[in-house]
Amino acid sequence: MKKLLILSIFAIVSLQGADLERLYGFYAQKQYKKACQLGLRMFGKHKKNSKFLMLYGFSCLKADYIDRLAVPLTGLRATKTERANASYFATILLQKKLLYHALLDHVDISDLKLPKTDYILSKVFDLYVKKAYRKIDDKYYLTPEQESGMLYVLYVESNGKVHKMVVEERLDGNIIKIHRYW
Repeated sequence: MKKLLILSIFAIVSLQGADLERLYGFYAQKQYKKACQLGLRMFGKHKKNSKFLMLYGFSCLKADYIDRLAVPLTGLRATKTERANASYFATILLQKKLLYHALLDHVDISDLKLPKTDYILSKVFDLYVKKAYRKIDDKYYLTPEQESGMLYVLYVESNGKVHKMVVEERLDGNIIKIHRYW
């Protein structure tokens, strides 16, 4: 009986380790969407594991699943690194929500000052708040100062009841990536 209990515990620990290895493997292979989806399924088992929370959070961030950052950021509080990552996630989540609110509800957010991050949505937020854009029809064309040839196009895409905020990254006039948020 004792051997069966020890074997069961070992199997559970091994499976949890295998799950974490798969998550890390997806992340290392830049398969962020798969990593984020796996992390969501694993969350209940690993919600107290800060390394899991950070890996899950960064996977979702890189997959543009910004709203999923709310859950891991609440568990990141024990160390300086955890708190810094939680603040990073919270900043990006807030910038997304404020920008979405401004675009859909025509709210002026130009007086807001939030921390800057290296994430694309944060760059677009900063340019939008500074009113560093040209508006043509319902699209905002934002040009960052330091990135020569780079242009961000910000607009809302509507599909009936669902409104998505879209950010196109363009380099020398060519679309290199499209981000959709809701």
